[in-house]
Amino acid sequence: MKRRGRQQRDDASGPSRRNFLASLGAGAVVATVAPTATLVAGTATAPTAAAVPPPVSVDRFTRLFNLPPFAEATPQVQAALVELGAPGGLLDAKDALTVPDAPRQLIVDPALSVNNPNNPTHTAGTTFMGQFMDHDITFDLVSTLGVPFSVDASVNGRRPYFDLDSVYGAGPTGSPQLYEPAGGGIKFRVENGGLFEDLPRDAGNTAIIGDRRNDENIIIAGLHAAFLLFHNGAVDLVKGRPPSASPSTVFEQARNLTRWHYQWMILHEFVPLFAGQATVDDVLAHGRRFYTPPMGRAQIPVEFQGAAYRFGHSMVRPSYRANMAGDLGKPFFALIFDAAQGGPDPADLSGGHRAARRFVGWQTFFDFGVDPFTGVREVKPNKRIDTHISTPLFNLPLPTLPFPGGPNALAQRNLLRHLTWQLPSGQAIAQFIGAPVLGKNDFKELKSFGVDLDQSTPLWYYVLKEAQLIEDGLHLGPVGGRIVAEVILGLLQADPTSYLNQPGWTPTFPAPFSGAGNFRMVDFLAFAGVDPASRHQ
Repeated sequence: MKRRGRQQRDDASGPSRRNFLASLGAGAVVATVAPTATLVAGTATAPTAAAVPPPVSVDRFTRLFNLPPFAEATPQVQAALVELGAPGGLLDAKDALTVPDAPRQLIVDPALSVNNPNNPTHTAGTTFMGQFMDHDITFDLVSTLGVPFSVDASVNGRRPYFDLDSVYGAGPTGSPQLYEPAGGGIKFRVENGGLFEDLPRDAGNTAIIGDRRNDENIIIAGLHAAFLLFHNGAVDLVKGRPPSASPSTVFEQARNLTRWHYQWMILHEFVPLFAGQATVDDVLAHGRRFYTPPMGRAQIPVEFQGAAYRFGHSMVRPSYRANMAGDLGKPFFALIFDAAQGGPDPADLSGGHRAARRFVGWQTFFDFGVDPFTGVREVKPNKRIDTHISTPLFNLPLPTLPFPGGPNALAQRNLLRHLTWQLPSGQAIAQFIGAPVLGKNDFKELKSFGVDLDQSTPLWYYVLKEAQLIEDGLHLGPVGGRIVAEVILGLLQADPTSYLNQPGWTPTFPAPFSGAGNFRMVDFLAFAGVDPASRHQ
């Protein structure tokens, strides 16, 4: 049963029941943090008012709440966060990676991931669409993990809109390496890596794309390739419409159509999966209460970038079936990451390689119904949003880290980022926005760390626990859902070029799975020509 309604929960009533690429970090890590006397320890008591700093520049981050940090950035606090996020520690799901044929068995035998339950309301591809969206709006270029850093001095390497600058770069003129020279240079380069299209690569297998992070793993690379193909299909469709137009006009029209169908999916498919339909409906009906950027001047709040939107890391499976026929005609099962792997065709799903089996069969990741070749419904689920993270994410391969140094455990990197941005506690935000505030007994597992994390909890951990306790891990709870929904919807609404600011626009491309007037990820992949009906993957 879900627990709702009370603004402040009694500490003695903590429940015992349980039941989200972004990006994989940005910013280097240092081993120690000097004490910072000017920081104020966070508490569960919020000020009576919060001021949102005015926008300075869209290439900077901002704050959503003017609340004190959850703790001082002392060596003791840093040590506690490192211990909390350590391999084998509290956050580690302890998946059985050493059993024979582990990548396959972790999918077919839930008992091998007893701490890491499936989410029946999400398909496996939801994780990677969330990661793709993150890479499209935020790239922290300069901060240092674990060391307080000024938001005013921060640099966001992406435009803070869902405008696909991670795909288009600076366009055919500014980023000609991304485009085919023939036909006016308005179609993307897409190359073949075996049974399926691969990202274009140089002689060293480095992907030639608008954001290098979209080659971190096979699935995100395949998703990026699908966007390239979707745009190319849009170019063909626009060129076929009279009257004839210049290549530059065709490019702009195709880019707009690609962006708008993508934005439609974000609003109508993915944000409800992340935040819950009720939260999305409330924001649309009553407006954004906390994230209010002016038109054309949006920035990414650090509470979103550094904590709440990192819920997706909890949704990652330890292993996936990448495709149905890539491994000598058999399905290719692999761990998402395995730092022990190497060579030109490693046995994990890390990116940066070209080989015949390294492609995506999308029927595992999104629900196309019954597969026309196997006769069964092949889609697999995500993991629930909770305080257990799949074990492979505690030893990330170095190539997946954008900067050298620091811990390889994703959980440690996420927690140290709370010191970087001096983020408020989950309790302080919950109280300020009028959400139910989880009590000490809900975090009794944190008491032993000795720095009051059970009373003033890092926002990322709070968001995960809130989803686990209040929403059974199916989607985000009141704090996480409010932050994620308001920021994503705010970015769409503040972008003067988004489809929301094109009066009356609805999807115009075929929607064979969703029907006229709607458009989902399965329709997107079908138009790109990579759905199961297009080829046996």
